Amino acid sequence: MTEWWRDAIIYQIYPRSFQDDDGDGVGDLAGITRRLDHVARLGVDAIWLSPIFASPQKDMGYDVSDYLAIDPLFGTLPEFEALITRAHELGLKIITDQVLSHTSDQHEWFRESRASRDNPRADWYVWADPQPDGSPPTNWHSHFGGPAWEFDPGRGQYYLHHFLASQPDLNFHNPEVVEAILGTCKFWLDKGLDGFRLDTVNYYFHDDQLRSNPPAETRPQVMATDLYGMQHNIYNKSRPENLGFLEKLRALTDQYDDIMMVGEVGEMGHRSIELMGEYTAGTKRLHMTYSFAMLGPDFSAAHFRSCIEGFQKGAPDGHPYWSVSNHDVPREVTRWAEYAVSEDDMARLACAMLMSFPGTIGIYQGEELGLSETELTYDELTDPPALRFWPAVKGRDGCRTPMVWEKDAPNAGFSTGTPWLPVKAPQAARAVDQQGQGGIMAFYKDVIAYRKSSPALSGTKTDFIDLPEPILAFHRIAAEQVLTCVFNLSPDPLSLNVDRDCTPVGPVNAHLLDGVLTLPGNGFVYLEAAAPVELSKD
Repeated sequence: MTEWWRDAIIYQIYPRSFQDDDGDGVGDLAGITRRLDHVARLGVDAIWLSPIFASPQKDMGYDVSDYLAIDPLFGTLPEFEALITRAHELGLKIITDQVLSHTSDQHEWFRESRASRDNPRADWYVWADPQPDGSPPTNWHSHFGGPAWEFDPGRGQYYLHHFLASQPDLNFHNPEVVEAILGTCKFWLDKGLDGFRLDTVNYYFHDDQLRSNPPAETRPQVMATDLYGMQHNIYNKSRPENLGFLEKLRALTDQYDDIMMVGEVGEMGHRSIELMGEYTAGTKRLHMTYSFAMLGPDFSAAHFRSCIEGFQKGAPDGHPYWSVSNHDVPREVTRWAEYAVSEDDMARLACAMLMSFPGTIGIYQGEELGLSETELTYDELTDPPALRFWPAVKGRDGCRTPMVWEKDAPNAGFSTGTPWLPVKAPQAARAVDQQGQGGIMAFYKDVIAYRKSSPALSGTKTDFIDLPEPILAFHRIAAEQVLTCVFNLSPDPLSLNVDRDCTPVGPVNAHLLDGVLTLPGNGFVYLEAAAPVELSKD
């Protein structure tokens, strides 16, 4: 049996911002269900829902206070079950964000844990005594600024938090914690979910000797909000014990039919590719992983090639998941604007390129409209890092503003109330009802349809062609079809020589005549031929 997730296209929905049906300004499950036809018409295979579970919403649901309850902000359990049913009727699989590495400080487990040092859950979180001078147990940093340790006067100890102080880390060295977490996952699989997106999948275990991290060899900041990147983060995350837990989780999902798990590897650079390989090796760990490798500012042929070749080398039997946009990073047409002829040209190039990559593909709501990052003022912000570090840090709100459905409707059709983040004119201008023939949404549909019809774009065989920047080119080969995919990652036109007869197929923004391929700025083409096309530059 072919697993549904191989070569699938997964559409990420950020529930707060997709569709508000009850008028409170925050998206909800009923709204998602009503708008699922839009997602299905794109031709995607599945939806990933960012967190919908009970939470005080200090980090927009990534601080769970009850793993077994739907947050009333989004709706009810019956409404979630109706969403699953409707998705399946439309041929869509559905996966949810599972935030397992930490909880909210409002979770009953943490309330009990912090009450004393000898209660039944005293060791369910990562507690440690102060150093003799009262300072934190290690030098580890929090992603959201300051130390990764918060002192609790009731216990007279510090607890670990990689993010907000209100997001304490669970102690996965405790077998009871592991069993409790597996039980929460089983609960949702029994409700009919098709799998999980595992948040911060490499953060589950910490060094049980509580050793401090050494300084980084190079010192770029991972996030501008903190000093995280100034350490070589080897003791606070990505520990070898992680693999054992992933195998337990896989054993659980293997009890069900056709379940998929994709893990978010919270690492940067080559280490992220290494972990993707480790976490997907064999058949007893994750089905897929994705990293932030393609979610940063890097936009070069060498970078994209190194990501794909690095994964193929590090995990020859693994399966990658690639995306260029999500709820944590600026939208790609803004992030890569310096390389673009226009926002539309970048939107088309990014789509054509992404859909030609091997493995499973993720797209983020609004990406199919060519949405740009929303410019917000301080009084409009909700994201904790931005509120703390403004104006040096703009935060993540700019990519989380509401989906735009109807240009001239209040709040572009998202809500009849005041939306939790504003809908602004540049985004409303790209609403779904403005996406006519030839628009970005139509382009996405066409490219998705072509990918699904192309034997060469299935599987993982990818052979890169040595060409100078800014040209990204590679062969995708199947027994029934040979494609040569070529992309101009610059706003300037260029020409290449081709060595054999070939035909442009699928999405095209190029011109082929008498053995010369002309690519305009941000141009692209898939060339079909009897054998791989060789390219050269004069």
